Amino acid sequence: MAYGPCGMQFREAFSCFVFSEAEPKGIDCVEKFKAMQDCFRANPDVYGDEIMNDDDDEDDAPASLPPTEEQPSPVVPIPEPVALEPSFGASTS
Repeated sequence: MAYGPCGMQFREAFSCFVFSEAEPKGIDCVEKFKAMQDCFRANPDVYGDEIMNDDDDEDDAPASLPPTEEQPSPVVPIPEPVALEPSFGASTS
């Protein structure tokens, strides 16, 4: 994909992602990836198989994303505290 009618768009998008320091990584490269996808769609004779495979992958994608390191871990309930009764013979003054 790095060479061909959309090679420049592919290299720009890939390079942007690799060097991205934004959080989440690559969020600042969305426009470059859209340009690459538009180029792929404009050249179905060259990228037809990739376009068809990408469409199939979207149908198989999970409904939600798996947790990442940036997402908080699940909440674990803390057990209720146990009330301690004063021991016999202890002074309460």
